[in-house]
Amino acid sequence: MIDKDKVYVIGEIGQNHNGSVDMAKLLVDLVCMPTKEDNFGLSLKGMDAVKLTKRDLSQELSNSMMNQPYDSPNSFGRTYGEHRAALELNDEEHYEVYKYAKEKGLDFVETLCAPGCLSIFRYFQPDYLKVASRDLTNIPLLEAMAETKVPMILSTGMASKSELDDGLTAITKYHSDISILHCVSEYPTHPNNANLRTILYLQKHYPEYVIGYSDHTIGISAPVSAMAMGAKIIEKHITINRGLKGTDQIGSLGPDGIARMMRDIRLIEMSLGEEDMFISDSTVSARKKLERSIAVNKKMFKGDVISEEDLHMLSPGDGFKWMEKSKVIGKTLIKDIGEDEVIYQEYLA
Repeated sequence: MIDKDKVYVIGEIGQNHNGSVDMAKLLVDLVCMPTKEDNFGLSLKGMDAVKLTKRDLSQELSNSMMNQPYDSPNSFGRTYGEHRAALELNDEEHYEVYKYAKEKGLDFVETLCAPGCLSIFRYFQPDYLKVASRDLTNIPLLEAMAETKVPMILSTGMASKSELDDGLTAITKYHSDISILHCVSEYPTHPNNANLRTILYLQKHYPEYVIGYSDHTIGISAPVSAMAMGAKIIEKHITINRGLKGTDQIGSLGPDGIARMMRDIRLIEMSLGEEDMFISDSTVSARKKLERSIAVNKKMFKGDVISEEDLHMLSPGDGFKWMEKSKVIGKTLIKDIGEDEVIYQEYLA
């Protein structure tokens, strides 16, 4: 089960491997790439998991759509069916990428798009099964996946609340190890449509589940903001090069973007702290140097009695605070004190 106290980041390969196992392995290398923060000399953890998508083309499209000509700069085949077939890795190839990810210490997530895709279980069992937004209403698929008892992650990009509830009902007949991701199925997602406050809605209405965010916006601001809002899973499409052929490449993060996103997510993770107000140990030296203390605004002498008119506030902050002025006003000096100097206890009778 995903730890609610940490942020679980999934690098979504999808079809960005362009039908190549070698390219998929390069993307795995990006996923486990460590991140650094040079100012503090921090080595930060990279992503936690990599995700592939498995389709069974015999259960994917109508015959007419499979045979439809696909004339596009991003086409990998003469027809849409040939295009889809060119982008598929078979079960053995998925297993090869799975083993490579495991060697790198990553979790492995599979989006399964049809009951026939469960054939991968002959070779390996993913750590999580992902339900794509379009299949949240595909109850036979949800039940087939849930029957494996593998933890499931649901994307809600095309779903109403009632459809999400129906999907949860189907899955929870078998198990309740479920995570729900807010998602918008627009590629790329316009900022006006991201509606990150849905994360807060899901947290309120589904507190028994881990809530996260699957992002299709350009850049890193939305996933980083989602994490700061309490999303415990962040999923983001990744690519070796955003200029590569393929419809998802341009909307994905390249190596530099991955590094920036993971830097910011891990730094925010460190920065959230606890729900309390206190003086941090790390601010003690700054407080002493910068905060104000009660000081005299003119030279004063031994035997003088201090009045409020003699006082103002100056740094450093290791003397009396203004709220402590009763400890100073009306007191007699036992030694001379120069103009614009802080008053300390040893100066007072």
